[in-house]
Amino acid sequence: MNEKRKRMILAILVVMIAVFAGIGGYYWYQNTYYVSTEDATVTGDLVAVSPQISGKLVELDVEEGDTVIQGQIIGRQGIDNPSDTNIDETVLRAPVNGIVIKKQATVGEVVSPGQTIAYLIDPSKLYVSANIEETKLGSVKAGQKVDLTIDQFGSKQFTGTVKYVGQAANSAFSLLPTSTSGTFTKVIQKIPVKINLDKNDASILPGTNAVVHIHIK
Repeated sequence: MNEKRKRMILAILVVMIAVFAGIGGYYWYQNTYYVSTEDATVTGDLVAVSPQISGKLVELDVEEGDTVIQGQIIGRQGIDNPSDTNIDETVLRAPVNGIVIKKQATVGEVVSPGQTIAYLIDPSKLYVSANIEETKLGSVKAGQKVDLTIDQFGSKQFTGTVKYVGQAANSAFSLLPTSTSGTFTKVIQKIPVKINLDKNDASILPGTNAVVHIHIK
């Protein structure tokens, strides 16, 4: 009975050692050959539609989710002084091909130059913005291959390429003032890295979370 118990305990210890060795080997491999982060999102360049003159918005012919083409008329403003206003200046046109992802104005309100009427984004030019810890940044360079998953698609695999490594930490753009108290807590900073997708799927939604693994070897 004692011999049987010893064998069982020995078998359990062997299994535990194998499991821990496997876990250790996995993390060693991941840290040696990849820089990974879950702090990443799908994004794109937002393009604002703004009026050229001040006036009442009398038409806005798009809804969120609509696809538009560059130059398409999407709205019009009223004219208070027709003789002093170029009719074309009252027309709101889409500046790029894209999808309306946000409306910022409603018919009947007075809008002015610089005010955003709507935001567009080109779904064919989406990319992933990954925030990499400063301690790992030295291994990341433009041109490296990237494996990634997007939460929207579960475990489906995507591939990409590092396009650009940021030249400043995210904290450099923070509007919050630096602490002036007598204490200081060092925080690891993160730098944005732009990753171009090798194949852009039109169904990918901007703002969705991603997990990236950048090949560094």
